[in-house]
Amino acid sequence: MARLPPSNVEKVVPAGVEEAKSNVEIDDVTRCTAAGEISEFAAVVEGEERTTWFVWLLVCCCAISGLLFGYDTGVISGALVTINGDLGPSELSNGQKEFITSATTLGALLGGLTAGAVSDWTGRRPVLGIADLIFMGGAMGQAVSHTVWSMIGCRFLIGIGVGLASCVAPLYIQEISPTRLRGSMVVLNVVMITLGQVIAYGIDAGFANVSAGWRWMVGLGSVPAALQLALLVHLPESPRVLVRRGNMEAARKALSRVYVLASSEQVDLKLKVLHATVKQSIEITNSTTFWQRFGSLFSNPINRRALVIACGMQAFQQLCGFNTLMYYSASLFQEIGFNQPTAVGLIISGTNFLFTLFALKYIDVVGRRRIMVFSAPGMVFGLALASIAFHYMTIHTGGNLVTGAHYPQGWASIVLLSMIIFVASYATGLGNVPWQQGELFSLDVRGIGTSLSTATNWAANLLIGSTYLSLISAITPSGAFGFYAGLCFLGWLFCVCCFPDVSGLSLEEVQSVFKAGYGIKESERLKRVKREILGKEKPKPSG
Repeated sequence: MARLPPSNVEKVVPAGVEEAKSNVEIDDVTRCTAAGEISEFAAVVEGEERTTWFVWLLVCCCAISGLLFGYDTGVISGALVTINGDLGPSELSNGQKEFITSATTLGALLGGLTAGAVSDWTGRRPVLGIADLIFMGGAMGQAVSHTVWSMIGCRFLIGIGVGLASCVAPLYIQEISPTRLRGSMVVLNVVMITLGQVIAYGIDAGFANVSAGWRWMVGLGSVPAALQLALLVHLPESPRVLVRRGNMEAARKALSRVYVLASSEQVDLKLKVLHATVKQSIEITNSTTFWQRFGSLFSNPINRRALVIACGMQAFQQLCGFNTLMYYSASLFQEIGFNQPTAVGLIISGTNFLFTLFALKYIDVVGRRRIMVFSAPGMVFGLALASIAFHYMTIHTGGNLVTGAHYPQGWASIVLLSMIIFVASYATGLGNVPWQQGELFSLDVRGIGTSLSTATNWAANLLIGSTYLSLISAITPSGAFGFYAGLCFLGWLFCVCCFPDVSGLSLEEVQSVFKAGYGIKESERLKRVKREILGKEKPKPSG
């Protein structure tokens, strides 16, 4: 733990004692950041983090991107079972269904791959605006589609918007959030994703028996996009982006809007500390090309470890098979005998929403690592139970789901129960923790790193989503869910061995975790040091 040497202060002339002392302390922050230690001065300055409703309002405005993300990925489940012959064929084939769902994922892969890097150049806020325009165009295009290929094209366009939003929204939220609330504020974006899925299932259920109701389902996605586009003009740009550009006055205004209860002097100190901690990143950005910074993600051990963790967690989130349940739940529950498959799908999305609220409250209290280590086994259990239930339920149909066949309702109910257990466990941990990805990277590679990890998410999503129906046909539903359970177990081992907990560390302090490995023990040491510093600074009660 670094401390300010008294001898440095004593050399300052009396007329400028306070200013010189502040300069020495800022130099101390720079030295500690370079050495991978917690700066006592930076920790104390950061301590003034009281927030008002305005900060949560800013985050909610940004999190409309999450609502769009959830709505547009969830709405297709109900649309697929009600399109019927409106796109030409009397009934959509499995291949056409896979094309329609995977087109969104392919677009999201491309959008996510470019989003973070583009936002480094334009700023975070303009990329969100571009995503909104794409959402609006894609939603209205779907609503007027009359062929399978036009529907696929509009789903691809929607996917680009989803990719942009899924990468930049949590990144922007992290950069404007106080350290102690950073996890919860990013989870709020995930809450909005799950809320979007709940709304999508509700609208699917409402329009299920309406002629061409699926057109309303997909077209209504343009409404929240238009709302966010109108609100974006009131959001400040990320202070870290502004500091990197050298626009200190704009950065100060942005910080003063976030920390409304801080005094002018406290805001100035926060700005100075922020500039000191990102000084090295600014120098790297100004002296290197994009491709050199891209290469440093692989050649620099600190960046490489952060990238492995971010991409590994995003791959785990998709390879567990959750989004196939979101895409195909209505079709699945229809085949196993539920009369209202869309309503049953609403139970699944509702479970996802409720348990994400649990994560919203406790992710910064319990910690990212602990939530993952304890929730992932529940996912393994839920998928294994589903595999067993499908095995016994489909014995009389050769292990396969056959349209029109009658299945024991007891086993069908166990399938529903297993899905609820799986989704509850997923929503508690894996549904939100990987989106904390931006906190793992330094400012100079944060945009590029989040782009690559977001692209990993969507690449894994594309792989799972485009093979789900084929996998079920090839190895039976029991085999497919057993396979996903095995992948979840491997993901849990990855979390146990490699995933550190950086709750309570500022974005700039997180880099110190990866200096000598994946930082599971080092992160705990740094958090302990920081708690000791802040504990000393708390005023003792009188009397």
